[in-house]
Amino acid sequence: MQTALDNLVTLLDLEVIEVNLFRGRSPDENRQRVFGGQVAGQALVAATRTIDEPDRFVHSLHAYFLRPGDPTTPIVYEVDRIRDGRSFTTRRVVAIQHGRAIFNLQASFHIHEPGPDHQLVMPGNLPAPETLPDFKSRMAPYK
Repeated sequence: MQTALDNLVTLLDLEVIEVNLFRGRSPDENRQRVFGGQVAGQALVAATRTIDEPDRFVHSLHAYFLRPGDPTTPIVYEVDRIRDGRSFTTRRVVAIQHGRAIFNLQASFHIHEPGPDHQLVMPGNLPAPETLPDFKSRMAPYK
């Protein structure tokens, strides 16, 4: 489990190119396209890294997958600081490869305030994540 978690943390640790510009890489998994969750996660990390107030947490995001990503090419994330208010912060992130947008994310961050809780109780009869097969193992029968 720790190796999988370490790999995820490494994948989400974006390189800072300059102010509001970040670079992300894809794992070497012989995929035809970049996994969409990877692009969304990296875009959210890029947005979060431009927020100066540590008490803000994402409470809303909208993601648009525009084109398939190339797993052999780094992805550049360009962050637009839409708004920095007293309670809310808004960011737009465009993921770019080969000079074209492949993904767009709009995220809103908010300070913590008490409110209604709608979370369901997590079922107890699920397998532990570390017992599940990885992508390569799941795909092996289809080669």
